[in-house]
Amino acid sequence: MNKNRFSAPVNWQSNLLTNNNLFSDLCQVFNPDRFTLWPSVSALNKCRRDEAISFVDNSALEQDGRYYEEFIYATAQVPTRSENWHDFFGALIWCLFPDTKKLLNRLHIAEIHLHGQKQRSKLRNKLTLFDECGVVLCVESAAWQQVELLRTHQWRQSFVVQRADWWQKLRPVIFGHAIYEMATAPFIGLTAKTLFIKVPDGFCQWSLTAAYSFLDRELHEQIANGAVLLDNQQLTPLPVLGVPGWYDDNNNPGFYNNTDYFRPLRQR
Repeated sequence: MNKNRFSAPVNWQSNLLTNNNLFSDLCQVFNPDRFTLWPSVSALNKCRRDEAISFVDNSALEQDGRYYEEFIYATAQVPTRSENWHDFFGALIWCLFPDTKKLLNRLHIAEIHLHGQKQRSKLRNKLTLFDECGVVLCVESAAWQQVELLRTHQWRQSFVVQRADWWQKLRPVIFGHAIYEMATAPFIGLTAKTLFIKVPDGFCQWSLTAAYSFLDRELHEQIANGAVLLDNQQLTPLPVLGVPGWYDDNNNPGFYNNTDYFRPLRQR
């Protein structure tokens, strides 16, 4: 993922979401097509499932002077810049994963208390990586072999040969708001970090409400009770535009011939 190559669209355009399969979940849950202008902080607050956290204009943070994570922890308010794709998607992730997002904030604060604000620990780096670029890959038992295929960069085997697994036994869910931001102008090179989660059989046919509620609880439990984010087998690369159903060009198997994007695993 190269942010230097990326520039988000300047204006609010709901069709950027409604015409792009990467935003299918957000469109079904939040119906962004109802907004003709940038959603206000007030409108975002109406999207919440958990009223323990609220969104406020970013000026509150500027006037306060505390560090972003410290401000959220102390006030239960999330500073949100207006007319900003990054913060817009960040707010929606707070709405979808309130318990997990609150946990990530608490873990940041605990690490700051241990190491100071300027020295970023390994855990804080992983928290940020997942928060910005994470995709949760929900894997039913019948598709667990796919985990090894993706970890070892066997892209063609997963995306082409075993393509039928996707969305039937294997369901990707975007957590990182930076991935959503960059999907407004998708480019070859867009890459996420994968967190693999085992889910009950039949999960891929659950409603979005049930699926996101389950994932919020499961992520909270796994991140709180273990070292899942520090596991070297987690947060492995995922070429986002290779995911079946997310990008029309990948319906052509030749799309996966680009080894600059679908890179083989480096031998150590």
